[in-house]
Amino acid sequence: MKRESRLTLGALAALSLLAVGCTSAAKTRIAMDSDDIAGVVSGPRGPEAGVWVIAETTELPTKMAKIVVTDEQGRYVLPDLPQAKYRVWVRGYGLVDSKPMEASPGKPLDLTAAPAPDARAAAEYYPANYWFSLLEAPLESAFAGVAHQPQTITPSTQQQWVHWITEKCRLCHQLGSKATREIPKANGEFDTSTEAWYHRITLGVMGDWMVREAAKVGPTGMQALADWTDRIAAGALPAEVPPRPSGVERNLVVTLWDWADGAFIHDEIATDKRSPTVNAGGRVYGVSTDPCCGDDVSDKMTWFDPRDNTVGERLMPSTDPKVRPSPHNPMMDGQGRVWMTSAFRAPEKNPRFCTDPSNPSAKFFPMPYPAGTPRQLVVYDPKTDKMTMVETCSGTHHLTFGKDDSLYLTGDIKVAAWLDTRIYDKTADAGAALGWCPLVLDTNGDGRIGEWIDTKYTGPQTPPFDSKKDRRIEGFLYGLGVSPADESVWYAVVSYGADEQPPIPGGLVRMQRGSRPPETCKVEFFEPPVKDGKALAFSPRGVDVDSEGVAWVGFAAGRIGRFDRRQCKVLSGPTATGQHCPEGWTFYDSPGPKLKNVTEGSADHHYLSWVDLHDTLGLGKDAPIIPGSNSDSLLAVDPKSGKITVLRVPYPLGFYARGLDGRIDDARAGWKGRGLWSTYAEVALNHIEGGRGAHAKVVKMQLRPDPLAK
Repeated sequence: MKRESRLTLGALAALSLLAVGCTSAAKTRIAMDSDDIAGVVSGPRGPEAGVWVIAETTELPTKMAKIVVTDEQGRYVLPDLPQAKYRVWVRGYGLVDSKPMEASPGKPLDLTAAPAPDARAAAEYYPANYWFSLLEAPLESAFAGVAHQPQTITPSTQQQWVHWITEKCRLCHQLGSKATREIPKANGEFDTSTEAWYHRITLGVMGDWMVREAAKVGPTGMQALADWTDRIAAGALPAEVPPRPSGVERNLVVTLWDWADGAFIHDEIATDKRSPTVNAGGRVYGVSTDPCCGDDVSDKMTWFDPRDNTVGERLMPSTDPKVRPSPHNPMMDGQGRVWMTSAFRAPEKNPRFCTDPSNPSAKFFPMPYPAGTPRQLVVYDPKTDKMTMVETCSGTHHLTFGKDDSLYLTGDIKVAAWLDTRIYDKTADAGAALGWCPLVLDTNGDGRIGEWIDTKYTGPQTPPFDSKKDRRIEGFLYGLGVSPADESVWYAVVSYGADEQPPIPGGLVRMQRGSRPPETCKVEFFEPPVKDGKALAFSPRGVDVDSEGVAWVGFAAGRIGRFDRRQCKVLSGPTATGQHCPEGWTFYDSPGPKLKNVTEGSADHHYLSWVDLHDTLGLGKDAPIIPGSNSDSLLAVDPKSGKITVLRVPYPLGFYARGLDGRIDDARAGWKGRGLWSTYAEVALNHIEGGRGAHAKVVKMQLRPDPLAK
């Protein structure tokens, strides 16, 4: 009886395999369903392992593509495709794109790879960081005796030079993409490539900003860029070849959809990070700004609905027609509402409660105007389709939720602020719900911070340092994360003070509100170690915290940092001003090549950081995932071994991610019920493969148990 049952189950399993004729797929018995496409990819030397198979369609409400990787025998399965006609082709390192084949789900398709005719043709498919690694930074000796002055054109160290030439450019787009590594012929208009580069950065709506930033690095920056593009035009190729996906990287399934026409989308949100089943299966939201137009009709909340492959948008509200909303960062709460940073009034018109002593924070440290990004908050409720504007006092840039539903904000150089959404929901009174802590370090070691009186602490510009007083610091707070271990809030300090001094080394601010803020606030500051005048890492942008309270940092200069505060021997007192806990730091260079003459970091660029607290991808609980914004990838770090898994998006070239999150749609559905969400976040969408007319894309990543799982 038992044997008969086994035979019956075996027969049913065999019937579930579609007939695939006398193809290679049939010989290797690739299981597939009626909504899959499967087959084998072969080249002149046999099966092609670790190459991508891309299926794309324009027959759905919005353009969609799905990408998988072949296994060691060249086999692939494109799973769960909506019924439509697809163009399917092969892309891989060492190849050029194969001729697209037309296919439909439920039918097998073997594909023939096309080897690259030469090294240059192969390199056209390399991520931007491989090309950017050809840029030659000045030797450290070139800066000997040079003194840096704020807002001048004189970096005094190689690290300052690298910061300006790489971070300030890659803040908006990749460096090393085809659009940046090739400069059009000047047709005799310019005598040198350096002049052509100076002209190039004046173009577009960001021209004025790029010119100002270029002035800070001086002529050596333009000369280096000109030399870089000249050598590439003369035939220079990356010294390293990117490896094909291997191991677990071959289990990746990438799906992407167009979701914004000509708009810059900073990042997206799919769920509540604290509870990733919120909004299961629902819309994914972003905020979009069209950098080409400069008007408020370009400022929208954008959404994509995976249930029917549709997209939509809503204009952001404003109370002042002269103020452009410029929305920036969305975050979802436990009710499925979307909170966004957006401007709806002039920054100098802070509400009275920002300085009114009835607000404890305003009494302790008044905020007559924001000392940072001039945005406020807007919350969207999908149930009512209503947007509500919410006042803030501080600069407002990025945001995230704590366990008690406090919404923590970045974007100010003087304070760490929050909005208690429970109080706001009850009272609709932002003044009653807002609070902030000034960035005051306990350098006198008495366990508390001084009041808003100069005699109680020294300020950022108040010499000399006094060990009997606390010390107030200033720095632009950028990315942030809340520790599940103790609800402390961690911030990446991306620049020092109001004059935007280069963040060399930059660092982390840790803030705890205590039971009666702001009097009970505790603020700590930790910098990466500086040895022999060099920072071991610099230019932090993103930070997030795992369940043990360990902070994971994405450094814009191509390094990933791990900071464990539990290792610190000193936490307060006169030495606790940044360089007091080198023992807490561990660093990892990002995969891929380095810039010429630079020993630390890599040619990659990192933006916001995110820790997968709930294993929404499948690499394990607490896996830190850092966007590789210059390498077409997300980088997942094994927190125990430090091994980095590269989650590459090979098409279209130009995947520039700033943020991400993970959602569980169905915990019982295995890998199919969960995944990561991110977006193409290039400011210049014409830099994406395809050029002008390219759309921003929302991206979903899923990890199968093996490359053939369906």
